Amino acid sequence: MTNIAPTHIGLIGAGHIGGAVARGLVKLGHRVTISNSRGPESLADLVAELGPNATAGTPAEAAEAGEFVVVSVPFKAYRDVPVAPLAGKIVIDTNNYYWERDGHFAELDAGETTVSGVLQAHLPESRVAKGFNHITAQSILTDGTPAGTPGRRALATASDFDDAAALVTALYDDFGYDTVVVGPLADSWRVERDRPAYVSVQNREELVANLALAERVLAA
Repeated sequence: MTNIAPTHIGLIGAGHIGGAVARGLVKLGHRVTISNSRGPESLADLVAELGPNATAGTPAEAAEAGEFVVVSVPFKAYRDVPVAPLAGKIVIDTNNYYWERDGHFAELDAGETTVSGVLQAHLPESRVAKGFNHITAQSILTDGTPAGTPGRRALATASDFDDAAALVTALYDDFGYDTVVVGPLADSWRVERDRPAYVSVQNREELVANLALAERVLAA
């Protein structure tokens, strides 16, 4: 029994994280529409692997199709995420800021906002929640365990909207993880790159402790 009944979910970005999340969603019985910046034809192999519950589309088509949508693109491409078809929807943001790849964003370097806060500002009529950003792609489908397992791995989320944080919590549990809700998006920096919680294998208590240890380290 899963927390989230089978539904249609859109994915914008089909790299390592997006692909792993798509595989997990299909395994849980969901239908997915997957997209990337290179066009639906570039996703033929992934769609074939995932089977009949997967289709490829454009980012706009994935955004339109999904009851909720997972965004997993390089941070520098966040402006390419379509706005109108995501209005009123929950958007799960897996992104991280790698200034070496993305170039410098002054507001992030100065600690004035967060990665997911920037996406929320880009999507003012959506409800953004952080998710799957501090676990490696190869671990998403292998580290999950049933609820109640001693030492069960925990993942963090953050959102300005209670229903968005609740959705990520339910999805994490379906994937096999406990959840710690960090707070609003303004606090999501605690689980961003270079903090103690980032890609650490940790249970709920350890994650809470690591979040508390985080310091607002600025980009080099």
